[in-house]
Amino acid sequence: MTRIDKQRARRSFERAAADYDTAAVLQREIADRLMERLDYVRLEPQRVLDLGAGTGYELTTLMRRYRKAQLVALDFAHGMLLQARRRGGWLRRPLCVCADAESLPLADGAVDLILSNATFQWCNDLERTFGECLRVLRPGGLLMFTTFGPDTLKELRWAWDQVDGHSHVSPFLDMHEVGDALVQVKFADPVMDAERLTVTYRHLQDLMMDLKMLGARNATHARPRGLTGRARLARVEQAYETQRRDGRLPASYEVVYGHAWVPMQKPCAGGVAIPVGAIGRRARPAQHG
Repeated sequence: MTRIDKQRARRSFERAAADYDTAAVLQREIADRLMERLDYVRLEPQRVLDLGAGTGYELTTLMRRYRKAQLVALDFAHGMLLQARRRGGWLRRPLCVCADAESLPLADGAVDLILSNATFQWCNDLERTFGECLRVLRPGGLLMFTTFGPDTLKELRWAWDQVDGHSHVSPFLDMHEVGDALVQVKFADPVMDAERLTVTYRHLQDLMMDLKMLGARNATHARPRGLTGRARLARVEQAYETQRRDGRLPASYEVVYGHAWVPMQKPCAGGVAIPVGAIGRRARPAQHG
């Protein structure tokens, strides 16, 4: 799999932070659908981690849903967290942590619920990332997330393939690979599903501008390092035009949803961690006299 250049990705999101919410229409829709899935979960968390929080759109809903919980917003772009810290009122704001999802600076069992919207596609080692989620969740805790599947931006990828053989669109894992990674790190009862959404544009430049405003630029190590000339862009646009339908250009997104639970007997290095509350008292022997 083509690896992500984390430094480039971070810089892109730093530059995009101020205008991100203007372009993040699809991301907000996916976040709303993710939040709706919490309606079917019986969980009263004391601490919730919004992993890859971005500007903190989900935090407002989480604050209303879990009024007594402490909310932690984690993102690897400091500029995004400057936006997220404004969420909530002065009596209750999220705790903001600038860090990478692949190496969480949180204690074992520190959180009860992890929500992550459209973040894991920026991780190079998904098993390591899920392993970190498992580590910081308490036994019985829940991970719920979205990410993007391989049909995402397939039209743009195809158009570039007609022009050159370089990597111009970030890679996306298949839903089954994501589910396999959850199983490998010993999450319990993983559930995966996917849906296809399409955003349409009048011109290819409008799609390119949205991706730029979202910080979702090509950040693969295999990306071409030279400047993309006007002639090459014109050829990409010409190829993309062949996919125009009803006067609009489609941009497909394969949205992958997943959730999984931490076993009550939580796997850990060197053995199995059992919560103290799950250990019953030893019955005293009856005394006869």
